[in-house]
Amino acid sequence: MSDKKTTSNKKPMKVKRIVIDISTQDLDAAKQFYQEILGLELIMDHGWITSYGSDEQQRLQISFAKEGGSGAPIPDLSIEVDDIEEALQRMKEAKIPIEYGPENEPWGVRRFFVRDPFDKLINILAHI
Repeated sequence: MSDKKTTSNKKPMKVKRIVIDISTQDLDAAKQFYQEILGLELIMDHGWITSYGSDEQQRLQISFAKEGGSGAPIPDLSIEVDDIEEALQRMKEAKIPIEYGPENEPWGVRRFFVRDPFDKLINILAHI
């Protein structure tokens, strides 16, 4: 990959936001997992779609992986938290099975994997 910008007659454009859409008929399960356990705020509710988010400043990022690192499977979604031990405790209290970890990884994160109510493998992590 080159750091050189290509010259083009195209008007410059920036991606402002990336939204993950997960198909479900059970919006209450989303509320329990993402709002009540992980602490995200309800930012939109149209009855047929709910969105959860945070006021924290975030960077846009899309990752493409050949493996999940340390022999782990590739997660569907990664969520960085400020307190990994609190997140782990909340998952245990909600009786959500931990599928991997918690592990301190050689690239400087502590993480664990769980499945959300929609069978998506979620990587919960914090930088060490």
